[in-house]
Amino acid sequence: MLISLASFIYKNAAKPVFFLFDPEFVHESITSLGEFVGKTPAKNIANAVYGKKSAAIKQTLLGITFESPMGLAAGFDYEAKLTQILPELGFGFQTVGTITNNAYDGNPRPRLGRLPKSKSLMVYKGFKNRGATWTAEKLGKKTFKIPIGISIGKTNDRTTNTQKSAIMDILQAFAVFEKANIKNAYYELNISCPNLFGNVTFYPPKNLDELLSAVDLIRIKKPIFIKMPIDQTNEQTRKMLDVIVKHKVAGVIFGNLQKDRTNPAIDQTEVKKFKNGNFSGLPTQKRSDELILLAYKKCKGKLLIIGCGGVFSPKDAYRKIKLGANLVQLITGLIYEGPMLVAKINQELPKLLEKDGYKNISEAVGTLN
Repeated sequence: MLISLASFIYKNAAKPVFFLFDPEFVHESITSLGEFVGKTPAKNIANAVYGKKSAAIKQTLLGITFESPMGLAAGFDYEAKLTQILPELGFGFQTVGTITNNAYDGNPRPRLGRLPKSKSLMVYKGFKNRGATWTAEKLGKKTFKIPIGISIGKTNDRTTNTQKSAIMDILQAFAVFEKANIKNAYYELNISCPNLFGNVTFYPPKNLDELLSAVDLIRIKKPIFIKMPIDQTNEQTRKMLDVIVKHKVAGVIFGNLQKDRTNPAIDQTEVKKFKNGNFSGLPTQKRSDELILLAYKKCKGKLLIIGCGGVFSPKDAYRKIKLGANLVQLITGLIYEGPMLVAKINQELPKLLEKDGYKNISEAVGTLN
């Protein structure tokens, strides 16, 4: 009841006000507020309303316990502000970042835009973050109630412009975090941000193999997940997966932003407002689902799969799970549906599982194959 009431208030009162202001200003304000509340007893109130979870949605994967399959994707908390408040909102895990070896102030504005008719966001931040050293120092002081991951990508500058320099840059970022002895549960390796300088790409199998071979050599013990693109063909994706399973990679995330501005889910009157950037939310949903299914059929038992893209409801999350996702991430759904969306999904998933005759969420994974 309280979750439904909070959702109604958000959609009809808070969101219309937020949407009057610059989206990047709102984002920075909300994350700062979340950081503040996470340091106060007020977070206990949030936990009382949003934190309840059923044992039916609890899983242990790769030795990590996830009380909920719902996580915050990379791209939202790139200043590590929300690690203390998200557990109280019902999140089962969170990825910080993407973080790069060197800090980057972000691409030219506008870096964030709204497409309400398309249920999408224009994203053009280009790995805006404060760098590995700053982030490691901040995270090193904290303990976490839920599994925390760190997303790492290549520094977005004009000097990290070759395959060799990009790999060295990524390895240096990993080294910073490993040396800091942070209590993170996993890493993500983001090879798919479409908003970076230069022509470095890890999509060709040879390039991807070279990157992952270098990462193998630094002997990271924590699981590594690869953040995958959604703009590659099925055959190109299969070839990437063929490379990934040969290395010390625990899982894949499908996927990143939609680059195709002619995608049927994008309202053309909205997309024309933005010269640069790529698109999250509903325009990513169909391809994300297709690639989850593809990866599950090809790599079942070899890779953990995280579904990301176009999650706005419990049914969206459940569909990704039934297609083959062990876990689900979201961002854009929080903007359009409100921060109570995860609690709503946590509340509804056990009912969907019971309806289908499953006692635990793990039983539903891949059942649409």
